[in-house]
Amino acid sequence: MARRRKIVLLATAIAAAGLALGAAQARDVPRVVTGFVANILCAETFVSGLDPGRNFAETTDAMPGASLISWAMEYRIDRVRKDVTVTLFGFGGSHAVYREGLGCTLAHGAGIVAVEPLPVDKRPALLPEIAGPAIVPPQSPALAAALDRAFAEPTQPPHRRTRAIVVMKAGRIVAERYADGIEPETPLLGFSMTKSVISALIGVLVRQGKLKVDGPAPVTVWRDSDDPRHAINVDQLLRHTAGLALGSSLQASLGSALEPINRMKFAEKDMAAYAESIPLATAPGTAWNYHDGNSLILAHLIRDAAGGTPEDALRFARRELFAPLGMRHVVLQLDGAGTIEGSSEMLASARDWARFGQLYLDDGLAGGKRILPEGWVNYSASATPNAWVGIGAGFWTNRGDSLGANYRVEHGWPRDAFFAKGTIGQYTIVIPSQQLVIVRMGRSPNAPPQADGVFDLVRDVVAATREKGKLAGGK
Repeated sequence: MARRRKIVLLATAIAAAGLALGAAQARDVPRVVTGFVANILCAETFVSGLDPGRNFAETTDAMPGASLISWAMEYRIDRVRKDVTVTLFGFGGSHAVYREGLGCTLAHGAGIVAVEPLPVDKRPALLPEIAGPAIVPPQSPALAAALDRAFAEPTQPPHRRTRAIVVMKAGRIVAERYADGIEPETPLLGFSMTKSVISALIGVLVRQGKLKVDGPAPVTVWRDSDDPRHAINVDQLLRHTAGLALGSSLQASLGSALEPINRMKFAEKDMAAYAESIPLATAPGTAWNYHDGNSLILAHLIRDAAGGTPEDALRFARRELFAPLGMRHVVLQLDGAGTIEGSSEMLASARDWARFGQLYLDDGLAGGKRILPEGWVNYSASATPNAWVGIGAGFWTNRGDSLGANYRVEHGWPRDAFFAKGTIGQYTIVIPSQQLVIVRMGRSPNAPPQADGVFDLVRDVVAATREKGKLAGGK
């Protein structure tokens, strides 16, 4: 009887969505929910090697509202074909396919573009080695206590479910810890931390003279000067002020399944083309609205500037960013059209995320070679007007006077900190004044703001590493 009531409630909710939004838009809701889960289960089963049952439970528990419908979801993992299918009690269904070296892609009726995986890159890294092969234990009792607290579960929900923490001081790991089943080489899904990587790749193209942050973005369908989108520039795409009418990606919740941005992500083969087809909601540069479409368009620009093919884009990312930093456990997943899914689909080991943060701590240099343009790091961390959460050009930031920045500073974060952030608890935090990079990965609800424990972690690590020369990795 309870199950029947749940079925009626689910059907009623979808019917109500149909009345409010139109039948076509309501039909997208099951595909959004199942697509989100299918892609995560596929990537973290076949790329990360995590247990799918535990992963499903932890992910749906961390997503606001998802527990209300997780009982109606069924998933099937085919380890021979290496794919995942998720259905929502007869409504819709999503299918994610794994390809060696390319991770997972949602397959829609039109199929997915064939892409050749790249050979293993054996070029030596420019960034000095951050640690030996063994896990680095905390180099002080205070650091050990900080990691103990970060991995401890509260007595009451919400659960923290910390998966990995890496702390680097002056370029060397001084503490790291991993949950069961995760190792220093395990690629972990960064969600929206991927946006910061896309920002870095845009920076490389700017250094090479292939893109400019000002002036019209070279999007083919916007080239007509009479098109109001012709005025959109790269800076506005990086800062989420382009003005496209795609809704918001700021909150990961059941309600966000109704946003058009999620049709782009979970029902469209060519995500960037869909985003580029959307009209303006506001004039470019006049309003801030965080959504994934901006990063998908930037990923399309990267592909075009790198040569035009999926292989060109992947080769460019590896050659210009990952190889110099020694990021050896990275998978850039693609959409069905073969464009990098630049909003949320990169996997990398916690150490590799730390290497990425170190590039920004070192002002865009790796081993003395300039990877990012001079001034790009400060540009990335500079505050975007009216972005109340505190966001710069591809990174979240404590600089400026936003509500979010001030809240973090009031809770112990240094004012100069900036960071890559992914939903449900992913962080790569750069604190130049302390010569710190802190990586935290997990499955934690986005709300309340301190549910993932990262505020305590930052305060504890800053306090534990403040004294110069206190740690083996300090300088």
